[in-house]
Amino acid sequence: MTDGAAPAARRPVRSYVLRQGRMSDAQKRALRTLRERYVIEYNGQPLDLAHAFGRRAPTILEIGFGMGETTAAIAQAHAEIDYLAIEVHSPGVGALLKRLAAQELTNVRIVQHDAVEVVEHMLAPDSIDGAHVFFPDPWPKKRHHKRRLIQAPFVHLLAQRVRPGGYLHVATDWEPYAAQMLEVLSGEPLLLNTAPGFAPRPAHRPLTKFEQRGLTLGHPAFDLLFRRR
Repeated sequence: MTDGAAPAARRPVRSYVLRQGRMSDAQKRALRTLRERYVIEYNGQPLDLAHAFGRRAPTILEIGFGMGETTAAIAQAHAEIDYLAIEVHSPGVGALLKRLAAQELTNVRIVQHDAVEVVEHMLAPDSIDGAHVFFPDPWPKKRHHKRRLIQAPFVHLLAQRVRPGGYLHVATDWEPYAAQMLEVLSGEPLLLNTAPGFAPRPAHRPLTKFEQRGLTLGHPAFDLLFRRR
């Protein structure tokens, strides 16, 4: 480095690789016409949840909703609860927007941004009633384990955002990742496991077609349900 040159900023390790993927015309149209109605733009400022949803209600954070099938099903089954859903990939955001409009759901808002930054900068401590992290990328290769979302620093940050008595529900179908998740969550002082180890699948998490196919092939899912002390 030359004298007086500023050190280069370290690039943060992301838990995802941003692949645009193919978008259908319907997904593109949903992003264009429904974004203003359902999407909250990331601005790095604390979010007023009551203002964002137009009411005061219990709020659950959904991290990494994929194509939105599970999030829409949960939101439809629990109209009394608001869901703040985070996803970085545009095809998934477009797919969920289509579902929300088709099912006339009003209790979901989307942030299309990195979950770690959203949790850190847009959610105040003790501001949400629970958080779901369903089937995050397991990054199975050892050299990629640093990319896994469920790591001690993020779990601590997330636990701080959940109100005492609230919950953190994590699920994966990758057994080695499940073991790491159990170790990390069990080591967080703010959290208490509701089960001796892994928990039965709670009723609020629908069984997806993908998961059912995995079960048929002998690949069970592992649920972890922890309470905020």
